[in-house]
Amino acid sequence: MTSRVQLALRVPDLAESVAFYTKLFGAEPAKLRDGYANFAIAEPPLKLVLIEGTAGETTRMDHLGVEVETTEAVHAATARLGEAGLTTDVENDTTCCYAVQDKVWVHGPGQEPWEVYVVKADADSPARQQDSTCCSEPASVGPGGL
Repeated sequence: MTSRVQLALRVPDLAESVAFYTKLFGAEPAKLRDGYANFAIAEPPLKLVLIEGTAGETTRMDHLGVEVETTEAVHAATARLGEAGLTTDVENDTTCCYAVQDKVWVHGPGQEPWEVYVVKADADSPARQQDSTCCSEPASVGPGGL
């Protein structure tokens, strides 16, 4: 696998969204769990994550990311982002979205959350670990970084 962009959407109806994106990309979800699905699209290289939100709300962006192959690539991104003057928040061995991950978070100028992450292992739980910013409500993220 090479690096690919991740788009995480908070959707009002997970089953309906899975059906739509299965048709759009011609691919089945790589992971389907209670309240969560992801697609590993080869062309274009995309990791599409669907997080079930509140029924009746419109779909909205939850966060953006770049999936990389190794923990070393996460560390290199952390160093590069810090050297560029961006505020970073590092999470190692965090459980998020049914996976154990190492990651670094930054915010864009409009407070859009970006993560650079590696999936280290599958996890049985969707729950994020305490003090993790993963899969949190975007409105709960304040200015200044994650």
